[in-house]
Amino acid sequence: MKVMLVGATGLVGSHVLRQLLDDPRCDAVIAPTRRALDTTDAALLNPVVDFAQLPGEADWWAVDAVICALGTTIKQAGSQEAFARVDHDFPLAVAQQARARGAHAFALNSAMGADAGARLFYNQVKGRLEQDLRELGYPSLTLVRPGLIGGERAERRTGEHLASVVLGVLGPVLPRAWRINPAGTIAAALVEAASVPTPGVRIVGSADLAAR
Repeated sequence: MKVMLVGATGLVGSHVLRQLLDDPRCDAVIAPTRRALDTTDAALLNPVVDFAQLPGEADWWAVDAVICALGTTIKQAGSQEAFARVDHDFPLAVAQQARARGAHAFALNSAMGADAGARLFYNQVKGRLEQDLRELGYPSLTLVRPGLIGGERAERRTGEHLASVVLGVLGPVLPRAWRINPAGTIAAALVEAASVPTPGVRIVGSADLAAR
């Protein structure tokens, strides 16, 4: 199996990359990034790309499945428009290119509350992406919707860190949907969705990803 991974440098994406490279079901990982990865592995192809100008004729688009863990925050992006480009336009462009080359499965790291009609802009964008992906005709589309993601990021998000501390203490008494979702668990759900595609559209919710 050949899998494309976008978002390999992020918290969830880095877990996905390690799991794919260790997975005997996966023969090759294509991980396009803006900057070259430090990881070296015979099974890894790491094209350095500009996601705003993807090379449509590249041979490496021919994959069996795509895992998308690409994402940012409005604060990091600098504006709502820039955030929408990273979290909607770029993943959709990747999905379109891979589908045109025969990819049959797509697994997206989305978000709890994703809804094109949501009041929160963040959830709107995630929901619009899910909606647009459904229209591409992937035989298998898995939408993974984590809540608060647990794990050490390269950059600290203060609000997220404080929430993690609180939920870490309260976790045992909270409903499963509100518990922390470990990055490794989210990654495993994405890898499994790509490796054993379920026909149709499947949603994996926060409760399914919750820490025990």
